[in-house]
Amino acid sequence: MTKHQRLQRRLGVFDATSIGLGSMLGAGVFVVFAPAAGLAGTLLVASIVIAGTVAYCNAVASAQLAAKYPESGGTYVYGRKQLGEWPGFIAGWGFVTGKTASCAAMALTFGQYVAPGYATPLAIAAVAVLTGVNLLGITRTAFLTRILLGIVLATLAFVAAASILGPHPVDAAPAAAAPDGAGSAWGVFPAAGLMFFAFAGYARIATLGEEVKDPARVIPRAILGALAAAFGIYLALALLLLEHLPLSRLAGSEAPLLEAVRTSELAAGAAFVQAGAAAASLGALLALITGVGRTAMAMAREGDLPGPLARIGGRHTVPFVAELAVAAVVVVLLLTSNVLTVVGFSSFGVLVYYAVANAAAYSLPHRPWHAPRWLNAAGLAGCLVLAFTLPPSSVLTMAAVLAAGVAARAVVLRRRRSTTG
Repeated sequence: MTKHQRLQRRLGVFDATSIGLGSMLGAGVFVVFAPAAGLAGTLLVASIVIAGTVAYCNAVASAQLAAKYPESGGTYVYGRKQLGEWPGFIAGWGFVTGKTASCAAMALTFGQYVAPGYATPLAIAAVAVLTGVNLLGITRTAFLTRILLGIVLATLAFVAAASILGPHPVDAAPAAAAPDGAGSAWGVFPAAGLMFFAFAGYARIATLGEEVKDPARVIPRAILGALAAAFGIYLALALLLLEHLPLSRLAGSEAPLLEAVRTSELAAGAAFVQAGAAAASLGALLALITGVGRTAMAMAREGDLPGPLARIGGRHTVPFVAELAVAAVVVVLLLTSNVLTVVGFSSFGVLVYYAVANAAAYSLPHRPWHAPRWLNAAGLAGCLVLAFTLPPSSVLTMAAVLAAGVAARAVVLRRRRSTTG
């Protein structure tokens, strides 16, 4: 028996693509257009193009690395093997902490759409149920993700139809609700950083590398396919929303897609959009719990997190200790934090994660024709620019979390050396 039991390869191209697209069309699509429009103004489309371009560079890097290292853990594993233990740890720690907070945000978004007065209990119930689904095995996760993705796509198609039908009011003061700098190049970059939060879901495909059939073929196709579909959907929605809603109303809305339907000839279908947002939140939460659990498992295998998190068991061979630990932390966050403020926090952590991915891909000696080194360098630079143009509170908070993780690991390594020496 090997030191660590391995997960089973059960996912094909369609399942892996569905998980990635379901993550990218999570609750973010129902809320991210408003703050991004507030920062970028009428240049919202430019922010999506920038975010999509950086995401494409990252996706190519992830696909290169995942084909070479078809293991659970994503960039944590790639960073360790290509760059060394410390870059890998920083990537993994940024991903686990940022995305655990995102799990709480997705769960609370679900609760607030379904029954605002009982949002937290419903969020906790959602975490419990979806963790249970994950414990039944990755094929159940993929099946439920496909169902939720279908609901979300139908909802977005309905929003698009409502935006096309109109009526389209004229905005007398388009910049009224936008902060200083909206519509400027400076406003576009932080808006792109927020939009990147929505594109980052393809990371889930790479973190499932140990459970994908024929990973050298399936993972690159799934990552690039999911990203292309998400980019097209986000770009189309941005164009339709800018045409349909006054900029001041779009930037000031807490639920811009719901706002688009309520101000259209299809206003009677607003409840359908609410249901779609709830389904999107559940789909994103399901994929997030899956990805974070497997990255935590990979870190535990290498001694960067407590060893029990590496345990795999049950009839469905899942990392049940890591899954339960992630769920427990999310519940604590739901009970103690205002987790809807973590979009920028999570974006910074994930951008650091992909900066490491691009650096690791740059170091690969052999590469396919569509992945030149300059693309990895552009991705690295793009990640750093978007990360450090996010709101200062997000940058400082996540920098403090990363520093705490680095300090804790340094202490553990020193103790291990003194014990073995």
